[in-house]
Amino acid sequence: MNILVLSNNIKRASFRQRIGVYLNTLGINGINCEVVQLPSGCLARRKLFKRAREFDGVFLHKKKLNFLNALWLRHYARKVIYDFDDAVMYSDKNPERPSYRRRRFFERTVKLADLVIAGNSYLAEYAKRFNTNVQILPTGLDTNAYKVHTNPEDDGNVRLVWVGSKSTLRYLAEIKPALEEIGARFHNVILRIISDEFFDLQNIQVEKHRWSEQTQIIDLLTSDIGLAPLPDNRFTRGKCGFKVLQYAAAGLPVVASPVGVNAQYVHDAVTGFVVTNLSQWADRIARLITDSDLRKKMGRANQNTVHSFDVSELGKGLVNLIERTLKQ
Repeated sequence: MNILVLSNNIKRASFRQRIGVYLNTLGINGINCEVVQLPSGCLARRKLFKRAREFDGVFLHKKKLNFLNALWLRHYARKVIYDFDDAVMYSDKNPERPSYRRRRFFERTVKLADLVIAGNSYLAEYAKRFNTNVQILPTGLDTNAYKVHTNPEDDGNVRLVWVGSKSTLRYLAEIKPALEEIGARFHNVILRIISDEFFDLQNIQVEKHRWSEQTQIIDLLTSDIGLAPLPDNRFTRGKCGFKVLQYAAAGLPVVASPVGVNAQYVHDAVTGFVVTNLSQWADRIARLITDSDLRKKMGRANQNTVHSFDVSELGKGLVNLIERTLKQ
């Protein structure tokens, strides 16, 4: 089987987590993928969509299609599989403001697909309004990549860590008051930000680690407490909890907002804490700072729960979904 994989940006984290990590697995199972980034020009896109006739199907990642693009893709492609892992039908900056254009583009794209793969149940339920064949495939990760020997910095400090992109750094910034309170109470705490953009705090030292695929795992493994704050809105409820899974694979306890799948992935008082206000953020972080045994206990519990999200397991599900769709 041969499929044409299309994405608006093959370098984005979402593409890497949803498709890139499975390319080898798909190939081993006889599903050969040609990955192409969607060009910007109208004629260039039509030329690309014409090539869909050469493949058994098209795997479209996240992109919402306008009328002409949808018409061309459906005309030329034998089968279309649409995968998305964000609430792309809403604006991330103004999620509560209705957007007819976003909703219409999303509805059009979902309707034309032979199969829709959603990253969680919240996204799946919305997609089912427009397509009866919607399946859930959680975002996964390679847990074996986190099984490397490290030498944690034995400097007496406790490192809080947050990993993400500059587009979501504002979520971490929303708990600045709690972080400042922690910095005022504890002089051995450092905030490590793994990102492509950073901010400073008055009461707490900030370690600025530029994100890279080569160093992010070591940066996590040498940290102590993972942070996963999220505001509660229509867009963030569609988040697929990848950073929580990363913290779990690294053996870290997690302090998180109970938004979207975070509420399912973080077992309160077992693998970490779920918190709903700034006072709770400061209180739960402080408990973990002062109790190293609790950190280790929760970290081990987290590692024991993350195996079901390993790409080796989820890859089997993706192979089955693609094979079943292309053979129909």
